[in-house]
Amino acid sequence: MRELAATWMRGGTSKCWVFDRADLDALGADTAAVLLRAFGSPDPRQVDGVGGGTSTTSKAVILTPSGAGDADVDYTFAQVGIRDAVVDWGSNCGNCSAVVGLYALRRGWVRPQGELTTVRVRNTNTGQLIVQQVPTPRGVVEEDGAEHIPGVPFPGVGVRMWFRDPAGRTTGSLLPTGSPRDRLCVDGRAVDATLVDAGAPVVVLDAADVGLAGDESPAEITARPGLLAALDGVRRQAAVRMGLAADEVSAERAVPKLALVSRPPASGEADLTVRMLSMGEVHPALAITGSVALTMAANTPGSLVADHASPDADGRLRLSTPSGVVATHTGELDGAQAVAVTRTARRLADAVLALPEETTRRGSAPEHSVGTASRLSTEDRAPSPLPGHPVPSAIVPAEVHR
Repeated sequence: MRELAATWMRGGTSKCWVFDRADLDALGADTAAVLLRAFGSPDPRQVDGVGGGTSTTSKAVILTPSGAGDADVDYTFAQVGIRDAVVDWGSNCGNCSAVVGLYALRRGWVRPQGELTTVRVRNTNTGQLIVQQVPTPRGVVEEDGAEHIPGVPFPGVGVRMWFRDPAGRTTGSLLPTGSPRDRLCVDGRAVDATLVDAGAPVVVLDAADVGLAGDESPAEITARPGLLAALDGVRRQAAVRMGLAADEVSAERAVPKLALVSRPPASGEADLTVRMLSMGEVHPALAITGSVALTMAANTPGSLVADHASPDADGRLRLSTPSGVVATHTGELDGAQAVAVTRTARRLADAVLALPEETTRRGSAPEHSVGTASRLSTEDRAPSPLPGHPVPSAIVPAEVHR
């Protein structure tokens, strides 16, 4: 057996295993193969691994102090397949992003600076710069947070995350097709769709166009015969239109995501009702990168989102999800448009994972066929270019240890 240090953390409404890039490199093995075996994939139960058996609990975060002048930490996200031996490196996870600053502070990669410490995080999957503000009362790293968010019954450390200049991080354009509205096919019918890339690529449909009111629970949507398959077909069409796949068959499971939007609840507590699909399942709350995309779409005239809602005078947009209301904020950071959202994070456990010896041999692969996405380790993927963007003077950068 080989051993691999890991930290189990909750970020927002997701759980993820966090790894130091140096520890993975020391194994001298293919990163994707290591993650698949550690998580126990492919297996719907992930019974022989540390995966949680759902799309929101089968996630990995790989971190290292950054060598770039505009970032403190480089962060790579991996969506680990459950039933399939595939690791998807094609997108970021906004919920898991929330753990990065807290982890870096605890490891001593960044020193606390006053009551609120800024940690600059570069997501290597997309090139996105995320400026995180982590509470450090009296200049001390405290992990007993008291902030609550919808979808999580217990409190955590509240982390304010600013996604700076998020448009087009995957495809190169906020509107990859050049239009705020396209036509896609659902069960032989043409329907309107908005294809947007900000935070993550997302295809947006009007819930009414697929026979829903929009406020159904995830279980109710899943129970509709053939609906999830039809929606995945739309998502794959969108992947081709957005330049994310050569054909529908080769579209990745994680990108693009799909959002169903409808009018806000009558209570007035939100501006838009959203149900989001990720990895073929209805998300129990909301993918935070998806909330960034929806917020940018709400600011785009002619989009389906803008038809239903727009941010208020202060730039706030309230999204009603199955777990409660998620609020985003549009503002300016260092002269560029940015979208902010607050998530909570908590360390659950520090662990040492035991890996079978054959897993850690370079070039090893699971018995089942390994998809193309899983062969792309972080060493193989060239990170998206990220030009230098100094943090504005209003946000004091942390002192960094490398």
